[in-house]
Amino acid sequence: MEKVVIKDSSYRLKKATILQTKKLTAQEKFFEIALRDGSTLDHEPGQFIMISLLGIGESPISVCSSPTKRDSFDLCIRAVGKVTRSLHALKAGDEISIRGPYGKGFPVSILAGNDLLIVAGGLGIAPLRALIMFVLDNRRDFGKVHILFGCKEPKEMLFRDELGHWSKRTDLHYACTVDRADPDWAGNVGVITTLIPGVDIEPSRTFAAVVGPPVMYNFVIKELLKKGIPERQILLSFERNMACGNGKCGHCQIQNLYVCQDGPVFNYEQIKNLSEAF
Repeated sequence: MEKVVIKDSSYRLKKATILQTKKLTAQEKFFEIALRDGSTLDHEPGQFIMISLLGIGESPISVCSSPTKRDSFDLCIRAVGKVTRSLHALKAGDEISIRGPYGKGFPVSILAGNDLLIVAGGLGIAPLRALIMFVLDNRRDFGKVHILFGCKEPKEMLFRDELGHWSKRTDLHYACTVDRADPDWAGNVGVITTLIPGVDIEPSRTFAAVVGPPVMYNFVIKELLKKGIPERQILLSFERNMACGNGKCGHCQIQNLYVCQDGPVFNYEQIKNLSEAF
């Protein structure tokens, strides 16, 4: 008689404990979380998980820590709905349930040995932080690193301490801009595309990783193509209304693609002709 092997279901909920929280802005809160059984999340930069709160619902959240951080993982959550507002009310020691990780993240094995141009808009810095921290933890494996970050106003800047640290590093180039300055802001003012022309790159060996609000993508892609970066080397992360994480419900479908399974990270060559993508 053939032995029956019961495989772990991708729908299985895992218990997790909140280790610490920190308010980042009026809307965003940082969470450090550990799986209760002591296991590692074992994610890739750019992947997401589904957070479940009993009696309230589920919400897809991008992991914002590097997989090199083994004992716990980080999330940056914006309070925009019932689940995320309920998450904001939780504190250290509280328990949640998660599913995942899901999707295809940034192909770090392909990125290794190449230069990186990382373009983050607003909350897009969260999933890109996972990639940035991975690159910095394995700095010798990558070439030149450029980090460009933009947000609407200085008060909306996420991970301020880390941004300040990156700006002082000598092994990367960091630039930041805001759409609207306040009286204390002494940096660049303008949309994030104003930072791209001034970046010195070798297009053939440069991969661009872009995450931000949908309105940003077409303008950023246009500037990256002007720089001569090949279409297949422009990596974009798409966040849609995902519900199951398994490509079954169709909530995240872009024509023939499912963001939760085929993405959320795509290269521009894959999706440039999909009208629903932009």
